[in-house]
Amino acid sequence: MTTRHFLSTQDWSRADLDALLAQAAAFKRTKAGRELAGKSIALLFFNPSMRTRTSFELGAFQLGGHAIVLAPGKDAWPIEFDVGTVMDGEAEEHVAEVARVLSRYVDLNGVRAFPKFQDWSVDREDRVIRAFARYATVPVINMETITHPMQELAHILALQQHFGTSDLRGRKYVLTWTWHPRPLNTAVANSALQIATRYGMDVTLLCPTPDYLLDTRYMDFARANAEENGGSFNVCHDPDLAYRGAHVVYAKSWGALPYFGRWADEKPIRDAHKHFIVDERKMALTDGGVFSHCLPLRRNVKATDAVMDSTACIAIDEAENRLHVQKAVMAALVARDERSAEG
Repeated sequence: MTTRHFLSTQDWSRADLDALLAQAAAFKRTKAGRELAGKSIALLFFNPSMRTRTSFELGAFQLGGHAIVLAPGKDAWPIEFDVGTVMDGEAEEHVAEVARVLSRYVDLNGVRAFPKFQDWSVDREDRVIRAFARYATVPVINMETITHPMQELAHILALQQHFGTSDLRGRKYVLTWTWHPRPLNTAVANSALQIATRYGMDVTLLCPTPDYLLDTRYMDFARANAEENGGSFNVCHDPDLAYRGAHVVYAKSWGALPYFGRWADEKPIRDAHKHFIVDERKMALTDGGVFSHCLPLRRNVKATDAVMDSTACIAIDEAENRLHVQKAVMAALVARDERSAEG
């Protein structure tokens, strides 16, 4: 068997994802295990983290493994990713060496690397993590790049446990854009769109204008996923219409791709839609809907205090689930790699 990575949930079958969620639910019931006994993972953070770093380090420990945290450019050498580059700048070593050397040391590699926010045609290629996957000889895990597959699993697990069923078909799901003082990564929005349609929900992407539609790759995934899994997908620009009758409201801020790298031009459009905040009035339009967010969340910017502190908010449950789903992914990748070595 070839090395299997966890870069996107789209690369994994529904059966595989269901198995990961079942294992995550088991880890939620029983914290400690030995699935990673004698194993190690290198966690490379090119961007800041709180939940991701804590949950991965702790998850490895709880399963008997060991995590090593590296911040290239800070406590590790800066890394070059392009092929054929004359390395006479800041980077001291190439990913071709980094990934292969780490693969000799550890059993798993985790990578967190956000877009540069200058040119979407470049950023959408996800070069950093794909370079690690190209050169590594052990599994590579996406800890958030232009998608956030770990958040996807944590989100679905939270919904399944809230509704008391693994079958989420027929639920009306709203992925809503919210205002933020800065343009943010589309990763969580891309991922929410992927996973909600993958699990057969009736998904509405709510955003202020067509400028805030997501990359065609993820829009196409959503349409194909909805058709394959018995759900639906549509776009809406009217908050009242989108919220009405919803069972799930998931909020995220992101920048408009047509203005990528020209954020001063995008700012007036963004600032004109502060009313997209998730508030009590909009939530009252739902069908007893739940609210969630990946966190961190700026209160009274993305969602009001009343929404965040209500019993309808499951964001903390979702955040907790990051620990459990990541343990499930690490355990599955290590087990598969061991079978590959034996075979």
